[in-house]
Amino acid sequence: MPPSRNLVNLESVGKAYGERPLLADVSTGVSAGQRIGVVGRNGAGKSTLLAVLAGDETVDSGRVSITGGTRVGVLRQQPGGDPSATVRAVVVGDRPAHDWAADARTREVLQALLGGHDDAILDRPVGPLSGGERRRVDLARLLIDDLDLLLLDEPTNHLDLEVVGWLAAHLRDRPGLSVVVVTHDRWFLDEVCDSMWEVVGGQVEEYVGGYSAYVLAKAERQRQQAAADARRSNLIRKELAWLRRGAPARTSKPRFRVEAANELIRDEPPPRDAVELLAFAGARLGKTVVELHDVSIALGDRTLLDRVTWDLGPGQRLGILGPNGAGKTTLVRVLLGELRPSSGRVVTGVTVRPAYLSQHLEELDPRWRVLESVERVANRVDLGKGRELTASQLCERLGFGADGQWTPVGDLSGGERRRLQLTRLLMGAPNLLVLDEPTNDFDVETLSALEDLLDGFAGTLVVVSHDRYFTERVCDDVVALPGDGRVVSLPGGVEEYLRLRDGQAAPAGSPIAGPDVPETGAPPARSDAAADRETGKALARIERQLDRLRAKESDLHADLAANATDYEQVADLHTRLRALEAERAELEEQWFALAE
Repeated sequence: MPPSRNLVNLESVGKAYGERPLLADVSTGVSAGQRIGVVGRNGAGKSTLLAVLAGDETVDSGRVSITGGTRVGVLRQQPGGDPSATVRAVVVGDRPAHDWAADARTREVLQALLGGHDDAILDRPVGPLSGGERRRVDLARLLIDDLDLLLLDEPTNHLDLEVVGWLAAHLRDRPGLSVVVVTHDRWFLDEVCDSMWEVVGGQVEEYVGGYSAYVLAKAERQRQQAAADARRSNLIRKELAWLRRGAPARTSKPRFRVEAANELIRDEPPPRDAVELLAFAGARLGKTVVELHDVSIALGDRTLLDRVTWDLGPGQRLGILGPNGAGKTTLVRVLLGELRPSSGRVVTGVTVRPAYLSQHLEELDPRWRVLESVERVANRVDLGKGRELTASQLCERLGFGADGQWTPVGDLSGGERRRLQLTRLLMGAPNLLVLDEPTNDFDVETLSALEDLLDGFAGTLVVVSHDRYFTERVCDDVVALPGDGRVVSLPGGVEEYLRLRDGQAAPAGSPIAGPDVPETGAPPARSDAAADRETGKALARIERQLDRLRAKESDLHADLAANATDYEQVADLHTRLRALEAERAELEEQWFALAE
């Protein structure tokens, strides 16, 4: 197979702002068809790296070369352009309607991201649109263009779960398109990327595979480096343990990788002791947290909740899913007592002490230092069972190091202010914690630290998030607001929610009905379930054969040790051992092909 064409190359690149180097002697590149995920702490230089790749930023040293004819598209965190322009002008430009409307990909993108392609949608000016809507417009513009390289900075922010799933599938199905994506959405990284870059200490460390493979490789590197930070190593192993206990799709790795992962996490306990936390939460909260009795809420002629009777219990870890506008934030405000229902009754326990991380940033005195703003809430926080943290320790756990704790609040970025808001909430020792889109603007490392903190949270936790990975990681129960006034319990979690949405309407990414789609709208009959069962049986059969081969290899090694002085016997045993090893390698390749 001929080598892939290089699109962008960085050679010994250095870039600094003031005295702070973000990139130092970085050499890397992007090849045609490569899908790269970029992770690193906030402020490490991820967005700067993207800007350098796009040619938007000049470098202080080194060289950036873009192959001639390479078409590059960039999705930035902040929307730009003329606010008086229409959606039509931004997305399709001056292309005539008969041209773009005849293109299946364009129709699919417009349907998935904008909800359609009629005049009422396309003739809106972009200025009055919300930040999330502007982001969808910019993303649609890029996806309908014929690009070679797509640079995406937090593309999943403000997108529904279904649209995130559609976007991942769309990028996977675009042959030859190279993608470099900066995102905190770890599920998206696993679905889309075939390699990972971690920006740390001015360097770009490269890993093969998606996010799960990155976690495994990083854990292995840390295991081999005895001087690595012990607490950070524990967090990585803990997340790796959760990945290995998760859904089968997440653990479809080659057999030798699975064994390496099992060796790393052999003594790693489950992320949290549910029984102990439930008992402690019951002692702090009593039997009643929040109960909804026949509650209805109407806004104008829309009914968001229709005679809902539902209990939120002590120690419950609940994820709330639903499309934008279905009433998730309204339900949260009812649970917190901020919104009175149109009818029905809400009962809140007398010992409930709530805290709410909203999507809007709390206004703080810009002259305060980070540590000072946290200590104004409390100097120490009791985590229960004799565990407590000082304000400084909690700041450090959530990404504010010794120097960062003395930064004025006015100098913080949006993501850092959100982290500070969360730190102040946790410092208040709540027993009902409600997080509305908590992963926005957080880096992956901070999310891991937050998940570790929440594992020990002995109270009731409610999470509203479009981040599938985070929801699955911290929540034990999931409910959905389908948008028809109901609150639906989902024992099957996010997967069941997506099936529920598929049953109600066409998937976000499905093309507009055409000649190839049956008039009933029903998908053609498929035998996926039967095929999955057959694949599972084949995998199990190969695993049994591998176990038998390993037992034989172990016996041969024992015979080699016992007959070390008999050279003829040793030669015969070596021949048999090599044959077994070759057979095992072939079986492992078969296992890998089936798992993929």
